[in-house]
Amino acid sequence: MTYAFYIASIIAIAATVRVITGTHAIHALLYLVVSFLAVATIFLTLGAPFAAALEVIIYAGAIMVLFVFVMMMLNPGPRSVGRERHWLTPAVWIGPAILTAILLAELSWVLIRGGGAVTQMENVSPKETGIKLFGPYILGVEMASVLLLVGLVGAYHLTYHLGRRLDEQEKGGNA
Repeated sequence: MTYAFYIASIIAIAATVRVITGTHAIHALLYLVVSFLAVATIFLTLGAPFAAALEVIIYAGAIMVLFVFVMMMLNPGPRSVGRERHWLTPAVWIGPAILTAILLAELSWVLIRGGGAVTQMENVSPKETGIKLFGPYILGVEMASVLLLVGLVGAYHLTYHLGRRLDEQEKGGNA
């Protein structure tokens, strides 16, 4: 299990570094998904399957859909089609695909060996997790939701004004 933990940790660190240093937002989002999947694998190797499932469902699923939605809103129009074609070339998918394949092989290996139960840790039920999240940690949960809402409203605000400026430029150029 320690090998699986270290491999997933290295993948999480590498993918997160690529998120931070990436120049294209789409590339960063792909690496962020890989990072979330690596963290889920770490949780699984530590004997926390519920936390791993939450990581995949909430972060790699729902929040990434929100990020992609915001990226779609920030699309300024027909001029960005060429940029998107450049971003979505098959070469872009090579790095995330390799890291995800390693994680998939590692996850298969962990599941075949019987899971990642650690003997010194106790199991925590989903009910206990919910009680903790919406009890003493409610402030953190609410702050995260407000932060996501502010990001979405900010993206809409930027896109709305950028779209209006582009429309005015196109009307001024056609007249």
